[in-house]
Amino acid sequence: MKISFFGAAKQVTGSKHLIQLKNGKKILLDCGMFQGRGKDTHKFNSHFGFDPETIDTFILSHAHIDHSGLIPRLITEGYSGKIYCTPATLALCEIMLLDSAHIQESDVAYINKFREEEGKEPIRPLYTIDEAKAALESFVTIPYNERTQLAEDIWVEFTDVGHILGSAAVNLRVKDGNQYHRIAFTGDIGRYTNRILRKPQPFPQCDYLITESTYGNKLHSKPPKAKERLLDVVKRTCIDKKGKLIIPAFSVGRTQEIVSVLNDLEFEGKLPKLKVYVDSPLAVNATRIMRDHPQCFNERMQKFILEDPDPFGFAGLKYVRKVEDSKAINKSSEPAIIISSSGMIEGGRIKHHLMNNIEDKKNTILIVGFCSKSSVGGHLVDGAEKVTLFGKEFKVIADVEVLNPFSAHADYEEMIQFLECQEKHIIKKTFLVHGNEEVMEEYKETLEKEGFHNIVIPDYKSTYEI
Repeated sequence: MKISFFGAAKQVTGSKHLIQLKNGKKILLDCGMFQGRGKDTHKFNSHFGFDPETIDTFILSHAHIDHSGLIPRLITEGYSGKIYCTPATLALCEIMLLDSAHIQESDVAYINKFREEEGKEPIRPLYTIDEAKAALESFVTIPYNERTQLAEDIWVEFTDVGHILGSAAVNLRVKDGNQYHRIAFTGDIGRYTNRILRKPQPFPQCDYLITESTYGNKLHSKPPKAKERLLDVVKRTCIDKKGKLIIPAFSVGRTQEIVSVLNDLEFEGKLPKLKVYVDSPLAVNATRIMRDHPQCFNERMQKFILEDPDPFGFAGLKYVRKVEDSKAINKSSEPAIIISSSGMIEGGRIKHHLMNNIEDKKNTILIVGFCSKSSVGGHLVDGAEKVTLFGKEFKVIADVEVLNPFSAHADYEEMIQFLECQEKHIIKKTFLVHGNEEVMEEYKETLEKEGFHNIVIPDYKSTYEI
C-alpha cells in the first residue's frame, strides 16, 4: 500500500491525500483548494499531480474550501465515482461550492477584460457554477459512527472532530492483498472549548495516522478571557475612538462563533448599543444551515437555546446580502462592528472594508483565526506597515489585534488530547499534514515526548510505502 500527499504537505491548505492499494485501487481523501499562495495559487489549483480518472473512491472530511474546493474540477477532469461525507458537510458544500464557483467566474471575467485589451486569449475559471451544481449530484452522505462498506475492500466510519458543522475524522479499514489496515485521517481537529459544537470525539484505533498540525506550537487562551478581550476591543474601538471594528472571519464556523459571543454579551446586557454587520452572503446561508442542525450543538448551547431560541440573532445585528448594502456600510461614519469574509483577507467583501478603513487610526482590524504568512491577514499579524489590496498599497494606520481563542483549530495540547484515545505503540507511522514546516518540526518533537514514534513530515507530491 502507498500513501501520497498532493496538498497540505509542509503547508496548511490544499488537502489531498491519496492511498493506493496493491491491486491498483485508489482512495482520495479530500480535494481542497490551495489558498494564500499569492501569484502561484492558480497554478497549484490547476494541476492535481494525479489523474482524476484513476481515482476509485473519494472521501471528504469537511466542507472548508481548502478541503473541498476542487471537487467540481476533479469531476470535470474525469472522476466518475461518489463523494462520501456527513449530511451536514453536504449541506454546507451546497452553498460553499456554488459560492466558490461564483468567485471563480467573477475573477476570471475581470482578468479577461485586461487580457482582451492586450490581445491575449481568455482564460477559463477553475470551474463554473454549472459544474459545481453537477458535482453536488455525486455526493452520498453517511451519518457519524456508522461503519459503511464502500467497496469489497474498503470500509469507512466518520467520527465527530468538532471543527465545523459536519466535520469528521475519516476512519478507514482497507483490505490490501491478504492484510487489513486501519488508517485514520483527522481532517481538521476542533476545540474542546467550542462555544457551539460538540467537542472532538474519540476515534477507532488505527495502524496509520494522518493528522493535522496547524497550531502545533501554539496554545490558545481560554474562552472566558477571549470573551472579555473581545468586549474590551469593542469598547476601545467603537466607544472610546468612535471607530469601526473590522473582523475578517471565515463564513463557516468562525463567523457564527463570533456572533454567538456577541449574542451572549448582548443577552447579559454588556454589549454597547452598536450596529453589527455580518457582511457575507455565504455566512448568511451558513448561519441558516447552522440553525437547521441543532443536533450538532454541545450541551451548553442546547441549554442556552431554551432561553434564547436564536443564538445567532440579537438587537442591532444585520445580515447583509446585497452589494449596495455592503457599500453603504463603508459610506457610513457611524461606529460599528463589521464581520466579513474571508478570514485570511484573500478575497470577498472584507478586502473592500479593509481598503476603506485601514488608513484611519480610529479603526481596529481584529484577526480571529489562522492566516498563512503569504496572505494579507498573515502580513497584518506579522506587523506589516503596508498591505496591497486590489493592486494598490495601503498604509496600516488602524490598530491590528489578534485573538486566537476563536480559532476553530485545536492548539497543540488539544490535538494531543484528541490523540490520547489511541494506543500509541500500535500506530506504525504518523504523517503530519496541514501546517507550516517549522511548526510541524516543533509538533513532531512534542509528539515524540508524548510517546508517538515513526513520525513523518511528508514533502509535497511525496509517496510512502507502508
